[in-house]
Amino acid sequence: MRPTHPISLSFIGNSNTALFVASNILPRWLEVLLTEKFYNACIIHEEAKKNEKNVYCLDCCISLCPHCLSPHHSHRLLQIRRYVYHDVIRLDDAAKLIDCAFVQSYTTNSAKVVFLHHRPQTRNFRGSGNFCSTCDRSLQDPYLFCSLSCKIDYLIRTTGGISKYLLDCKFMSLPEPGSDDGLMTPDSILEPAGSSRTSSGSGGFGGGTMDCRTLACTATTEIVRKKRSSLSACRPVCSPVSEISAMNRRKGTPQRAPLY
Repeated sequence: MRPTHPISLSFIGNSNTALFVASNILPRWLEVLLTEKFYNACIIHEEAKKNEKNVYCLDCCISLCPHCLSPHHSHRLLQIRRYVYHDVIRLDDAAKLIDCAFVQSYTTNSAKVVFLHHRPQTRNFRGSGNFCSTCDRSLQDPYLFCSLSCKIDYLIRTTGGISKYLLDCKFMSLPEPGSDDGLMTPDSILEPAGSSRTSSGSGGFGGGTMDCRTLACTATTEIVRKKRSSLSACRPVCSPVSEISAMNRRKGTPQRAPLY
């Protein structure tokens, strides 16, 4: 039985995460990954276009912009993507680094992604179903964590470490240039990976329900259709020729009816 030592807890994170971890438990690359702020402009290439730091070097433990990649071409590079100001990574990439079991994945642009940090909830609602074991966010069955940071925090609190959940990744490369800029716009489809909806539908941000903008557009379309149908029903039936002639008829000199 190995001796236990007191664990010094330190707060790491940003506005998107509230994660207390043991400073001597997390490997360096993971600790920096959870605290780094991505998509800030690169200071070295501040005059260049597309200078957002959206790549993470696992060997150097730093964030990079596309113009910083040359010295790191032989290193393990992780593409950080963003969806509405939240960092996400491909599930395939995350699964090479850490056990992602029971972390809810989402489908966007035909790829499965997982959130790096937990997301603030707009309202506190706790009904039936699964909930994140760390932040109580509503989840689909059988998921237990809404993000990687929530699972890491849970493992540290319950097991004291995550070493047996880390994987030995020897190689990780970026996607082909031009195939993916990493930025997911609000129009991108984001739905739970287990949802029954297809990728052509509109998935909700975290629950597989239809997006609010989609609902509004649908309701407006139905109202317009109803108005048009009602106007068509009230319009008298006449031939197109008579309608055109009636519109083009010009008012002439009034003629008095004959007196008898």
